[in-house]
Amino acid sequence: MVFAEMVYQKHYSDFHAELVAFVGRTFSHVQSGLQGDSWVWILDGDEKVAIDTFTSMKHQIKSPKAGAHVQNVIEALRRQFQLKVYEQPELEGHEDA
Repeated sequence: MVFAEMVYQKHYSDFHAELVAFVGRTFSHVQSGLQGDSWVWILDGDEKVAIDTFTSMKHQIKSPKAGAHVQNVIEALRRQFQLKVYEQPELEGHEDA
């Protein structure tokens, strides 16, 4: 599910390093990559929040389910970046309604 989308003017590949640096300072278990698309995973036990460009030209905040893990990431990102947070999470193309 997509919970929010980041708002910025750069191309996502130019924004990737800034995002990874911030997330790496803020969370302890982070994986990331940039090859065609940009992706950042924030891992917390069994929970994962993805920030990626797989289905958009802007980074979207995603997780299989809602919860505190998603809200923690959104709140942290809001301290540094502008976000468009969806009232209701949006399903990705591969997810069932």
